[in-house]
Amino acid sequence: MIQHIKNNRYIYTFVHHPDEYEVCRMEMRAFFGKDTDANYLFSETEIDPSRSPFIEERLTVLYAHKKLDDLKEQLSQLAIGEKTYKVICLNKMDMAANRKIEHNVRQQLEREIGLLLEGEPDLNRPQCLFGIIWLDGVWYFGLYTKSESVWRKHKDKPQQYSTALNTRTARALVNIAVPQIENIKVIDPCCGIGTVLIEALSMGIQIEGRDINWHVCQGSRKNIAHFGLKGTVAKGPISEVVNHYDVAIIDLPYNVFTHASISEQAEILKHARRIADQVLVVTIDPIDRVIEEAGFEIFDRCVAKKQHFSREILLCR
Repeated sequence: MIQHIKNNRYIYTFVHHPDEYEVCRMEMRAFFGKDTDANYLFSETEIDPSRSPFIEERLTVLYAHKKLDDLKEQLSQLAIGEKTYKVICLNKMDMAANRKIEHNVRQQLEREIGLLLEGEPDLNRPQCLFGIIWLDGVWYFGLYTKSESVWRKHKDKPQQYSTALNTRTARALVNIAVPQIENIKVIDPCCGIGTVLIEALSMGIQIEGRDINWHVCQGSRKNIAHFGLKGTVAKGPISEVVNHYDVAIIDLPYNVFTHASISEQAEILKHARRIADQVLVVTIDPIDRVIEEAGFEIFDRCVAKKQHFSREILLCR
């Protein structure tokens, strides 16, 4: 069976949401060190597509040819082994200047490619998925990975309030703050009902929650337990935190439970500088000066919209 190839070239396809287009691009920059206004991206960085609420699929490129016949000739020599397989054409939408391939043409292409491979095809429950895509005059073939929209499962929480981050934005924020999760310690000192905590915990990130409101802490714990996750939520202000973290994710309080004044926000950021090397701040107020006075430098930013108001997302070191 074909083994996964490390340090290979990957193609990612994206689905954009109008209100979170900037968030998607900021997540791209965190993951890949670059972004694009197209809905696909080439990279040598391997990311699990299910981590992102915007990545739809990933192709691990095995072969690339300008002529389809040349690709077919090479694939006719590809032995799959004992595992069953299926071939999927990724050109189901327009990708920049690359026009969508119509459904019946994609099906015919999938059938032709599938019959070339030496193995047993299975359209219903394949053990291995392959993909083919036409981009900018080149045919690419490789191992196919479909994204699972894990964040959608977290939309319906027992405890909610209207101004909380939506789950798609929360998941992207976690990815922006923690693109590589190994050996990273994170704190969310204004965790609210736990929207960020749930997304981080579901990705296996080591994160702790905290809030000054007892009722909010209880709601956060209930939400975490509801999804079968395990995480700690402590009651108390950030000023009481003594441990050090790699990253702090701070959605500055502005809701009916805990609203922070500008001076209180400055105090939160001052303590964030003390306990964390890096901070991702979510704010509805212009606070560039406050962030700089706390000792941070803003090195990436974007705006996320929800209903009738916008949030600014600031990545600071």
